[in-house]
This record gives sequence, structure tokens and C-alpha cells, in this order.
Amino acid sequence: MYVEKIMSRPVDTITATAKLSQVAHLMRQKGRRFLPVVDERGRLVGLLSHRELERAEPSAITTLAVGEVNYLLAKVTVEQVMRREVITCGPGTLVEVAGQLMRDKGIGCLPVIDEEHRLLGIVTDDDILDFFLAITGCGMEDTTRIAVHLPDRMGELARFLAAINAQGGYIATVVSPVAPDETGMRIVIVRYRAADPAAIDRHLRALGIDIFTEEMAPRR
Repeated sequence: MYVEKIMSRPVDTITATAKLSQVAHLMRQKGRRFLPVVDERGRLVGLLSHRELERAEPSAITTLAVGEVNYLLAKVTVEQVMRREVITCGPGTLVEVAGQLMRDKGIGCLPVIDEEHRLLGIVTDDDILDFFLAITGCGMEDTTRIAVHLPDRMGELARFLAAINAQGGYIATVVSPVAPDETGMRIVIVRYRAADPAAIDRHLRALGIDIFTEEMAPRR
């Protein structure tokens, strides 16, 4: 899946000439951690995050009065504190590639831009987490979740999933880390729907499949 499918849009943006006091109010009012900075043509020119805002604001132990703090912030513009070198991605970037980039660079968001540097959307760490949770099927209350050990060789996963299907199970999600665990076996986590999950459980065990965690679907 590509980031254009999970990115947030439309995006709240600001201009470089905006006053920091106004921007701070906007971020707190809307709960934003990141605000892309764009020019009059909608092209990305910078990024303001809560970190830049915190660095620009006076410390909590300042001796300045509230009025003096507000006066100083009203003089500061976004251009003076924004991040100019912004790591971005295109709408056709794979979600996992975007997540790896954010992880490697230690950043919490990726503005999504087109070929002319115009802002299309923004992908945050929350978007990546929501995507991961959707892949795992977290929150699906009508499914049985099992985690199994499988030999790390060709055909084992297909055989395992076919065994569930053969007993009337509908596969909802499948997650399997690439690397084997300490046992040398591959972990596969499956959520499935079935009229009788206990019967499927017995069938899988009879086939010699190692089920090491299991959460049965609630009875209807």
C-alpha cells in the first residue's frame, strides 16, 4: 500500500510570515504536533513541530510576566524558527518504506509532496501505527487469534492456511515476521472467523502444528 492511502489530508498549514503566538494557539487548539509551512503556491518551504515551538518559547522558570512572554512571541515569525531541511516522500512511496525512513531518521512525520514540491498530505507516526494495527486485525472482536510456530521452508505457510480453510475458517489477517525466533521456527499470527473455532484448533493440533498462543472468538 502507498502512503497516499493513509496520509492525512487536507492538511492544516501555515506561512513563513505567521506569528509564532498565533501558530502556538492553532497547534494547541487542534492538537497538532506538526504544521507544514507553505508558500503562496502551496509548495513546502519548511516544517514547524512542537519541538521547535518549545525551543522558541521561554522556559517555565522564566522571570518574565505572561504579558511580556506574549509580547515577545508576537514578534517572532515562523520563518525564524521553522525547520528548513525537511525530509519528505511522494504519494507513491510504500507505507513500509515511509515507516522505515521515519524510524531511521528519528522523525515523527513525512510531508507528502508532488514533483513540483506542492504539499499533498502528511504521514505521521500515528498514521503508520494505525496502518500496522489494521494489518494485525487488532480490534476485530469476532475473530479467533492464534500464533503458531512453522518450519521456515517453502509451502509450510500455505499448508497451514489451507488447513484452516478446509475446516470452514475464513482467514481475516496474516502476519509473519521474516526472521525465525529463538526456536529456529517462523512465527505466524492469524486471525480467522469460523462457526466452530474449537474444532479448527483440534484439527491443527492433530496435524502437529505448534499453537503457542490462542485467543478464541467470543461465543455468539
